[in-house]
Amino acid sequence: MFNLCRISWRLPVNRYWRHLHSSPLMEVEDSITIRVLVLALVIVGILATDIAAQTKFSFWAIPLSVVGVIWSYYHRRDANVSVKFCIAIGMLVALGAFLGRLLGELNDTRLGLAELLVQLQVLHSFDMPRRKDLGYSITIALILLGVAATLSQTFELAPMLMLFLAIALPTLVIDYRSRLGLEKEKGKSEKIKVKKLSSFLPYYFLLFTLIVGLGLVIFAVMPRFPGYQLRTFPVSSPIEVKGGFTGRSIINPGYVRQGNANNQGNNSNGTAESKNGKPGQLDNTFYYGFNSQINQNLRGEMKPKVVMRVRSQVEGFWRVLAFDRYTGKGWEISRNEQVLTVKRSPWSYQIFLNPPAINTPTKEIVQTYTLVSDLPNLIPAMSYPKEVYFPTPMIAVDKEGSLRSPVGLSSDLTYTIISDVPYRDRTSLGKASTNYPQNIKNYYLQIPPEIAEKVRQRTEEILANYNRERVGKSEKSLDSAYEKALYLAQYLKQNYSIPENPLGLPYLSDKEDLVETFLFKQKGGYPDHFSTVLTVMLRSIGIPARLVAGFSSGEFNPFTGMYVVRNTDAYAMTEVYFPKHGWFTFDPIPNHPLIPPSIEETQTFSVLRQFWNWVAGWLPSPVTGLLNNVFGAIFSWIGKAIAQFFALFSQGWLGVLTGLILATTTAFLSWLGWVQWQKWLKQRTFRKLPPMESLYQQMLQTLAEKGFSKHPAQTPLEYASVSYQHHSQATAEVIDEICQAYNSWRYGGQAPNLKQLRQRWQEMKKANKN
Repeated sequence: MFNLCRISWRLPVNRYWRHLHSSPLMEVEDSITIRVLVLALVIVGILATDIAAQTKFSFWAIPLSVVGVIWSYYHRRDANVSVKFCIAIGMLVALGAFLGRLLGELNDTRLGLAELLVQLQVLHSFDMPRRKDLGYSITIALILLGVAATLSQTFELAPMLMLFLAIALPTLVIDYRSRLGLEKEKGKSEKIKVKKLSSFLPYYFLLFTLIVGLGLVIFAVMPRFPGYQLRTFPVSSPIEVKGGFTGRSIINPGYVRQGNANNQGNNSNGTAESKNGKPGQLDNTFYYGFNSQINQNLRGEMKPKVVMRVRSQVEGFWRVLAFDRYTGKGWEISRNEQVLTVKRSPWSYQIFLNPPAINTPTKEIVQTYTLVSDLPNLIPAMSYPKEVYFPTPMIAVDKEGSLRSPVGLSSDLTYTIISDVPYRDRTSLGKASTNYPQNIKNYYLQIPPEIAEKVRQRTEEILANYNRERVGKSEKSLDSAYEKALYLAQYLKQNYSIPENPLGLPYLSDKEDLVETFLFKQKGGYPDHFSTVLTVMLRSIGIPARLVAGFSSGEFNPFTGMYVVRNTDAYAMTEVYFPKHGWFTFDPIPNHPLIPPSIEETQTFSVLRQFWNWVAGWLPSPVTGLLNNVFGAIFSWIGKAIAQFFALFSQGWLGVLTGLILATTTAFLSWLGWVQWQKWLKQRTFRKLPPMESLYQQMLQTLAEKGFSKHPAQTPLEYASVSYQHHSQATAEVIDEICQAYNSWRYGGQAPNLKQLRQRWQEMKKANKN
């Protein structure tokens, strides 16, 4: 009884082990070339992740992957059961570590995913006997490259992309040849094989060039639809805030002197001098205007450096803060103590802000900011932010709509802003009321009484002389606040200048006023002085205005899709208030656009437009102007059509049904047009051929469409003989007759009876249709 039990338990196990050790593994890949190329793809993927995320996976992952690939090659025909168990345990440990990290870093899981994939690939490299196992490694390498692309913000990843593509092309070709068994053919010398492989190099280079070029073109012209947005936005890891945060102080690293940061909220000139309006030098790295007070009696210039990179659907002005009180030589925030702190929920990085009291149409714009160097604790954002994804537990909002952080913005910090940016409609703004609320008049019409009357008279004189001094002989009347603001900004651009020498402008004395000196003595000033003068001029005639400081959009990189912003892109301009419409900016600085980047009716092809602006910088002005008019009209029409189409899907079931019908109809008409176009091209090609060749090729095309194609290796006579097996006797005879005539004409020089052949061919086609 005991022996029977032992047999019943051991016999199946023994059979299993004997079968496992005796049976060869299926689809074992013996090619060393494929294994080396796949390993190279994996190494490129790991290096790309390190470059994009600034990690150090390659120091341990690449050596272990090399060891694993070598080990798996020499043991590719073994069962490796114990190794499989160890790999499975290791994968479970990696998954547990990933889930643990995921709970602590819900803000951005991309880096955690990349680390998990690297760990899985290292483990997987010790068990790659089959071709499909190598395919898993290729897939992991491709995913790593994709993750690196989402993390990268510079051109540093571009060489890795090129190298990956250069390795991937021969890898796929050799893998395909291996699947077909071509690499196992015998009877060919190594010399012939090498020559054959080398002959493919020009084709590899051509294919590589075509893929790279096509990829760049697709990226540039691909429209950026709002529907592409996700609701999980990039945010840095959580930042703990120690102590109470009131939001009243502004921490500007450029104003810290000799390690003393106690007076950062009041030091407004970037030097040891703390009193606003005293002469001084600009800090050469930090913009002087990011503080509760700014002193425009400073001289100097900044050394350019990159401060942040911005990913945004549209070009914009990255607003930092605004000032309401003019001091004579600068500006200050009069209600700096009146700030509102807003906390986020403990389980989310999302902070909701109160919507503005405006009735004008708005567009939701998503912006993601990544800091490259330190900035003050002022959070750049487009106007009217409604959702802030920020790593601190709270932020503050001042009375001017500026955002403040509990800590200074340090390098590598990432955050996301969603803004409801109002459309800029000149017609609508021109009809805006001039019945301003009392709280607006209390703070945004303030002017020092010593200059108020003098500035008002000069402003009214400029407006009164509009018909004589107007730009471009325009007949538009200045009967609205909007048109007056536009004209005054343009007037300052054309009639006042910026000194060439940054230190050449004399300092203002204690009794001198900046606006008065600019208008009546120096006839110009520094860029920010223009904005100050425009703001005060508008106030003098009863139009509420304030000074706003921030960054221009920066330099757009068409290949990364990001705006590279430098410290020298910081400047100030004028914001004007329009009842029920909100605040809109005007830029009076020479060589700047009169109207800063604003939301237009449709910006579907905004990336393509930025790419064109980059290219247009290298072309002559007349050519650029002509192409701007032509392509501007074309893409404007296409953009409006696409925007209207996608708007249907937000109009309920009827809109969705209408959109699907339009999409299906458009697809059908496009396909029909493509088919007709192909037929026309073929007919055009046939007309260029000799008559006999044309008839022969038309016959082959017609028969191929019916499923009877001619193999390239077949001769015309072989094709004709095979036709008797697939067609009726009458049809096969016509095919045979045409093939015989073609063969005699092509190789024997005999003139065919084309009239008879065409008649026979037409009769055969009619008979087959019936």
